[in-house]
Amino acid sequence: MLDPSPEGRRARRETPLTAAEPVLLRHDAEGIATLVLNRPAARNALSLALMNALQDALDAIREDDSVRVVVLKAAGPAFCAGHDLREMRADSSPETTDHLFRTCARLMTSLVRLPKPVIAQVRGIATAAGCQLVASCDLAICTAEARFATPGVQIGLFCSTPMVALSRVVPRKAAMEMLLLGEPIDAAEALRIGLVNRVVPADRLDACVADMAGRIAAKARKVLAVGKEAFARQGEMTLDEAYAYTAQVMTRNMAMADAQEGIDAFLQKRAPVWEG
Repeated sequence: MLDPSPEGRRARRETPLTAAEPVLLRHDAEGIATLVLNRPAARNALSLALMNALQDALDAIREDDSVRVVVLKAAGPAFCAGHDLREMRADSSPETTDHLFRTCARLMTSLVRLPKPVIAQVRGIATAAGCQLVASCDLAICTAEARFATPGVQIGLFCSTPMVALSRVVPRKAAMEMLLLGEPIDAAEALRIGLVNRVVPADRLDACVADMAGRIAAKARKVLAVGKEAFARQGEMTLDEAYAYTAQVMTRNMAMADAQEGIDAFLQKRAPVWEG
């Protein structure tokens, strides 16, 4: 979804980056892959090129055993102002629009199903598809100045696709209030309803995200993958189905070398040495 707010409209009036400027940056260090949305002049609006670049990066990270955690952040003062309205209006044919939203759906689904935890690092606005992006990540840390919204209803285009991610991470009535009013909520409210995990001062954001990512990266990579997949799948099951499924997951996990090493290390009061 696009962002019809004043910030979003201002972003769409600004001059876009040159074609030579990469729309996505990637930096890897100590098991953490940091992906940076790099369209600051457009408030990091999700153009088709940016979504494709993100998808390619996630596909590569999926196969990269050196990566244990992904951090998703943005260049400039805004996290993401939604879809690129200029691009959408340049060709609003049903075929092109359908392709755009299918691309977005695949991207958001890939974030959920990626076998590595993903942390959203949010400054400024995260609106429409930008809010969807935050909701699709496993964890989110933002500054106190961050704002979140699903504002499509204000221009007659309900945020139906962002609704999918939003309604899965916040209570039903909180999601409906955001969707029906289309008004931004502040960081404190985002924390209260569970859209973000932590709110920190702006000058502590990098350090807080790095600390959390580092602590997760210190865990066994295969175990993180097992746990993330199980968390997503059991949430779609009945209570009985979920317990039957997770019992099987625990049994498979117990047979893994990392589980054996972890238990031995605990009993021997030493640090574990994970596979890989």
